Amino acid sequence: MKKAALLHRPLRRTLDAEKQERVDILDQTQLPWREAWLRLETLADAECAIRVMQVRGAPLIGVTAAYGLALALCQDASDAVLNEAAVRLAATRPTAINLAWALGRMRAHLAHLPPEARPAAAWREADAIAEEDARQNASIGAHGQKILRDLAAVHPRRPLQLMTHCNAGWLATVEHGTALAPIYAAHAAKIPLHVWVSETRPRNQGLLTAWELQQAGIPHTLIADNAAGLLILQERVDAVFVGADRVAANGDVANKIGTYLKALAAARQHVPFYVAAPSPTFDFSQPSGADIPIETRDGDELRQIAGIGANGKFARLRITEDEAVYNPAFDITPASLITAILTENGPCPANRAALALHAPEKWPLCGNGKK
Repeated sequence: MKKAALLHRPLRRTLDAEKQERVDILDQTQLPWREAWLRLETLADAECAIRVMQVRGAPLIGVTAAYGLALALCQDASDAVLNEAAVRLAATRPTAINLAWALGRMRAHLAHLPPEARPAAAWREADAIAEEDARQNASIGAHGQKILRDLAAVHPRRPLQLMTHCNAGWLATVEHGTALAPIYAAHAAKIPLHVWVSETRPRNQGLLTAWELQQAGIPHTLIADNAAGLLILQERVDAVFVGADRVAANGDVANKIGTYLKALAAARQHVPFYVAAPSPTFDFSQPSGADIPIETRDGDELRQIAGIGANGKFARLRITEDEAVYNPAFDITPASLITAILTENGPCPANRAALALHAPEKWPLCGNGKK
């Protein structure tokens, strides 16, 4: 894995692919302190980038995996390598369904082709997945802007007060973002708004949201995760927008740990709670959230904190030595707490029947097709 050229490119997209050669990614483990690009040239590079969260966010993980498979086939396009590469990439992160979805689509597209045709075809398909992600997220933004415009009409004398969790902006996708896409679209339409940005321990992806919003000139305030409930109770939040890593058939949603607590507080105070998720995030093979696998990550993510030291250099500080910790990366928000799931096709009620009509192409994955 090599360092790519730093900056000198518009930060509208999280990756830049050159057919059958390389993929450059923005290394998110160095944000928000430093902007650096890395070059992925092998399957192992792509595996590492996904596993250690140099790329993160369900849509971007899926796109990176697609390109990782293409990189592998450029070295060896045999059936054995096609299957092995897909298995290795699928094992990097278990919860975000976009990963398995993208790999499944790639394998279905490539398996019937002769080996000599696979490298070029793999790059074309990975490019197609990336472009679809960008289009889907732009559409989510347009649909979400309508929701925010209507909400702004209810509060005409002040900026909208919105809350996010984790990072579901353009850094988590190819372009635009999911939960932040409506916010960007509303800001572009000159709808006054302010965003409460939850830090999202233990990896502090909220800092990435704050960094994005700062780049875009959108008013925002960073808060500790535990401050969210108080703000909602004090009626200082008009709506909550979050992303998703997987949506089950009944509308339950897996998202970054801490999402459920915000949903509980929002429901208690009758604050709208929206989940922004493109259709590849739907997994109708999982009947409910109880069936979604939850990734448990290394305990040192809790035992250490990262930041800039007094010398101006990046550093990790250990806050406890050997405490036993439990570090689930995601939680489940029940469908009953969700106002709507916002997809590229518009807002959809979070229930089995509505989702089946909203994305009928996903329903056969349930096997028997029953609702």
